[in-house]
Amino acid sequence: MAELRHATVAAAAARASSSPAKRDAEAASASVSSPFLPSPRGGGGDGGKDGALRSSPPLHQRYPLPAPVRALLALEDPRSPSAPASYLILLVVLACLALVTATSVWSRLICNAVAIAKIMNATLILPVLKQDQIWKDQTKFEDIFDVDHFMNYLKYDVRIVRDIPDWFTEKDELFTSIKRTVKNIPKYASAQFYVDNVLPRIKEKKIMSIKPFVDRLGYDNVPMKINRLRCRVNYHALKFLPGIEEMADKLATRMRNRTGNVNPYMALHLRFEKGMVGLSFCDFVGTREEKAMMAEYRQKQWPRRFKNGSHLWPLALEKRKEGRCPLEPGEIGFILRAMGYTKETQIYVASGQVYGGNNRMAPLRNMFPNLVTKEDLASKEEIEHFKKHVTSLAALDFLVCLKSDVFVMTHGGNFAKLIIGFRRYMGRHRLKSIKPDKGLMSKFFGDPYMPWATFVEDVMITHQTRTGLPEATFPHYDLWENPLTHCMCRA
Repeated sequence: MAELRHATVAAAAARASSSPAKRDAEAASASVSSPFLPSPRGGGGDGGKDGALRSSPPLHQRYPLPAPVRALLALEDPRSPSAPASYLILLVVLACLALVTATSVWSRLICNAVAIAKIMNATLILPVLKQDQIWKDQTKFEDIFDVDHFMNYLKYDVRIVRDIPDWFTEKDELFTSIKRTVKNIPKYASAQFYVDNVLPRIKEKKIMSIKPFVDRLGYDNVPMKINRLRCRVNYHALKFLPGIEEMADKLATRMRNRTGNVNPYMALHLRFEKGMVGLSFCDFVGTREEKAMMAEYRQKQWPRRFKNGSHLWPLALEKRKEGRCPLEPGEIGFILRAMGYTKETQIYVASGQVYGGNNRMAPLRNMFPNLVTKEDLASKEEIEHFKKHVTSLAALDFLVCLKSDVFVMTHGGNFAKLIIGFRRYMGRHRLKSIKPDKGLMSKFFGDPYMPWATFVEDVMITHQTRTGLPEATFPHYDLWENPLTHCMCRA
C-alpha cells in the first residue's frame, strides 16, 4: 500500500478563479476568531454525546494552558477578511488504499487531516485517492462517503471545498517536487510542531506537500478541542453512502435469519493474508516447500529485515510466546470453542484471501461449519455493483462487523481497532468485542501435557476482562480503539 500523502496548498486570492471579494466574503462567513474557540453551530441543547461535545466551553476558559497552546490560540484566523491573502491555505489529501483496511485507514487519516486543517486554519480539499497498484482501484471520496453530509457537518469547524482550484496548474508536481515537500515529520507530532515547522514553509512556498502522514499527529500533545474534533469527524461527519448502508443492513439481517429464526451472529476479522503472514516474520505450520516460498517472499519484500534468515527462527519463537503473531484460523477456532461457542454458531468472516486457502481454513470450518462471507449472503447481481470499488467491499465488511452481536479480532490493525472504538462509543460495548490472548496458544501447543480442561479454564479467566468494555486511557493511547476520555467525557 502506497504511503498516504498529505499536501497543503496556499495561494493568493488574486489567482483564484472567482473574484477576490467573493472569496473573502465566503471565507469570512465560514471563519471563527480562533481555531479553538467554540463553533457557532447550533444544536448545543440536543443532548447526547454529540451535543455535549459541541456545546462545551472552550478549553482555554476551563484550564490554564501552557505557552505552546496559548500561542496557538493567539493565531490570526487566515479566513478572516483582515488576514493576508497568502494565509488562505488549502489542504489536499492524496491516498492509496488496500482492500481490507482501506476504509478504516482512510477514516483515521481524514480525521487527522481535518484536525491539522483546524490547527493551521486551513481550507480542506476533499481527499483524492491515487490508483492502487495492487487492486487497480480508482476510488474517490464520493464513492464511499456522503460528501454533502461531511461538508455540512463540519462547516463551522473547517472550511471545505470539493476540488483543487482551477487556477492551480501544477497539480502533477504537487506530490513529486522536493521543493514542495515537508518531510521528517515525527510520529505523533504535536500541534505546536505544525505551527512552528509546517505553517512557515507553506507561507514561504505558497504550496507544500506533507509526507509521510501515517500517525503524524499525536493524542496527548494536542488540545482536547482538537481531539474532540477528530472524534466528531470519525463518529458523525464520516457517513457511508445510503446504498452501502442499505446493503450492509440486508447482509446483517440475512445473517440473523440464516436458520429460519432470528439468531445472534458473530463477526470474525480474520487477518491471515499472505502479506500479513510475511510481515509478521512469525513461523507457522506448513510444508517445507511452503516455508521456503514464504522465506523467498520475505526476502524479496523486506530484504533489510530478512538478511540471510538465520536470526529469524529464535525471533519468531519469542514473538509467538509474547502473543505478537497473527492467529491461524485453527487457533482462533480452539479459543472460541474453549469460550463455549458451539458448532452451531453463525460466523460472518471479514477477511482478504487467506494464506493457504481452503487447507488453512479447514480446521476452523470443521469446528464451525456455519462460516459465511458477504459473497455467500449476497447474490452475484447485488455484489457486482460494489466490486467497482473494492473499498466499498471493505465498507460492507466494516458495517456488518459493527452490527454483530459478538466481534472477534485475530490480530491488531486499524480495522479491528476502529470497530471496537465504534462499539464503545455508540454504547455497543454491551455486546462483546473479543481481543484474544494470543500468547495462550503458544502455551497450549508448547505444552503437550496440558489437558483441555486446563486450557479452557485459562481462556475463560483471561478473557473476562477482554470483552470490549471502555478502558482507562494512558499516554499515547489510541483514541480510535478507546474513545472514552477524548470523545465521551465532558471534561
